[in-house]
Amino acid sequence: MSQRFLSRDRETPMLLPPSLQDWLPPDHLARFIVEAVEQLDLRRIEESYECRGNLAYSPKLLVALLVYGYSAGVFSSRKLERACSDSVAFRFVAANQAPDHDTIAAFRKRILPELQDIFLQVLRIAKELGLLKVGIVSVDGTKIKANASKHHALSHSYTGKLTAKLRREIAKLLKMAEAAERDEEKSGLDIPAEITRREQLIKSIADARKKIEATEKLRHAELQEKYDERMKKRKEHKEKTGKNMRGREPELPDLTINPKAQINLTDEESRIMPTAAESFVQGYNAQAGVTTQGQFIVYADVVQDTNDKKQVKPALDALSGLPDDLGKVEALLGDCGYFSRENTELCEAAKITPYLAMRRDAHHTWLEAQLAKAKEAPEPDADAVTRMAHRLQSKEGREIYGKRKSSVEPTFGIQKSVMGFRTFFLRGLENVRAEWKLVCTAYNLKHMHALAFG
Repeated sequence: MSQRFLSRDRETPMLLPPSLQDWLPPDHLARFIVEAVEQLDLRRIEESYECRGNLAYSPKLLVALLVYGYSAGVFSSRKLERACSDSVAFRFVAANQAPDHDTIAAFRKRILPELQDIFLQVLRIAKELGLLKVGIVSVDGTKIKANASKHHALSHSYTGKLTAKLRREIAKLLKMAEAAERDEEKSGLDIPAEITRREQLIKSIADARKKIEATEKLRHAELQEKYDERMKKRKEHKEKTGKNMRGREPELPDLTINPKAQINLTDEESRIMPTAAESFVQGYNAQAGVTTQGQFIVYADVVQDTNDKKQVKPALDALSGLPDDLGKVEALLGDCGYFSRENTELCEAAKITPYLAMRRDAHHTWLEAQLAKAKEAPEPDADAVTRMAHRLQSKEGREIYGKRKSSVEPTFGIQKSVMGFRTFFLRGLENVRAEWKLVCTAYNLKHMHALAFG
């Protein structure tokens, strides 16, 4: 019978030692990320190590391992440890070393404060390669699950009901213990352990209730401040003009505790978030600003607010604070969730032209938009909203705003569907903010590789 298949020899040793450089093709993503990380300035991380005990793994090796892991959809420290043995690409990134999961997890926490700087250094690499042009930026938010279950969330009203229920159970267990001692019968339960567990749970619920009340107190202070400010403006207007300001007088804020105000026992800084797909998730609102040219993320943040109305000012602050060598943001695109008179004025004050949709547009209206007659330019003394409304209905404005959907929304799709990042692995607002920077850094390098090698 003629030979038709390759031999399966697993016994003969290699005559020459294998080279790591022969393991991957020249244009592999792992090579690109390793080369990019080698260009990063990580001296602050390196200098934080003390010269004692065993030699540590190189910070550049571990940063490359984390970034490649996030770009390839491997986020867990245990899976990263396993991949360093099982995957050729991961073995290349780890230089044929095998850091354990404790080392990887500890290093990820160690570099959290430095991830903003790493994020900006990667943007500089994209700029040097001629791939990044900061000009028009689209902002949007996406809901990402927290490392916590929504079933571990408690509302202020339910904490009282649950505490009362647990106290009734403790009373019942105490009666069962007395009956068991008197009748010398065993109930089959470890009654002292059951009582202790419920007492600890009551204490945890009491702590959670106090935290809810503290959060509500901060919310009440914010409402009161806004009310006082609006009333002050009305008073100043009347003193100046002798007439009441137009519009309805603001109502006194409701300063009672919202019975639906919640906290999660696993990650108390996460919030119940509405989503289109799953109705509600326990998570965070991840924000991103993406350039319309090149599709790079230049702004990344995570907030607890379920909507985007308050996110324009933080975005403007971050975009205005980008290093000069990266370029200047000229315009900001956002859907109607970002629109308000205040946000429009903030954009103009920052010398960034706003393109914030003022309402939801109907679908399939291309022909109507093309045939619509251009409106007359607003008066020179028109307010910011009037100027933006005219800008959005112009042909040039529609073309610019039309780039929003083709920039920021595909970016979220790649992060969630291609990279597979749908749940934060860290807990707490500051930690997930840093982890989101790591995700966005991995995306930028992955996207840079795609642009460079096609």
